[in-house]
Amino acid sequence: MNVFKSRVSWPQTHRLVMSHYPPIDLYDDVADPRDWEALAQAQARTNPRIYEQIGDLSLIPSDRRISGDGASWVMAAFTHISPHRSSRFSDGSYGVYYAGNSLETALREHTFHMARFYAASAIQPGWVSQVRQLIGSIDADLVDLRGGEHIDILGPDLDTYSAAQSFAKTVRHDGTNGIVYPSQRHTAGQCICAFYPDVVTAPRQGDHFRYHWNGQDVDFVQKITGQRTVFDLTLQ
Repeated sequence: MNVFKSRVSWPQTHRLVMSHYPPIDLYDDVADPRDWEALAQAQARTNPRIYEQIGDLSLIPSDRRISGDGASWVMAAFTHISPHRSSRFSDGSYGVYYAGNSLETALREHTFHMARFYAASAIQPGWVSQVRQLIGSIDADLVDLRGGEHIDILGPDLDTYSAAQSFAKTVRHDGTNGIVYPSQRHTAGQCICAFYPDVVTAPRQGDHFRYHWNGQDVDFVQKITGQRTVFDLTLQ
């Protein structure tokens, strides 16, 4: 497949994850990622739940793993996968790491998808979730879908992501690092989808936020660390 690639160099990427997901010590350790399987086997003798924590390491080639402080936030996106948790650029058979080029972009993308989850789960109005901000960076060549001719892949109102998933599976098979694309939830925003952990840097933790679910949408977000701020998600 002939695709256009661009060098994407963002000093900051922003991603939101649920606060109840803890870091994973194995990934944040300084050990060589090629030794992780052996370390996991050793730890399993005293901690039988170790594989539930670290996920399936075989999903990531050893030379594309990352380690050190913050690595677990990236690695978990690739080792904990499920066909029941598909996304725009994955049918659930492989992991991806999404991030936006600004906090607002990341918030609008994440709250949209969390609202779909809350609705599907029949969560009662008034539910509040806590999430944490992850701040990393990227400097990599990515397939570029920021041109207007890609609306058939990126259409924001599609009920399924079948076209995007099919496209992503093909370019991933061809060895690409990932995709850069315009946010479909924030007019001014851009997003990345990384196919391997080493495409991005290990992020640091930023602020914590609360999401408020009103029964139809996540209608506001409150920053609960530092200077508290409320984001009105009805504004574009």
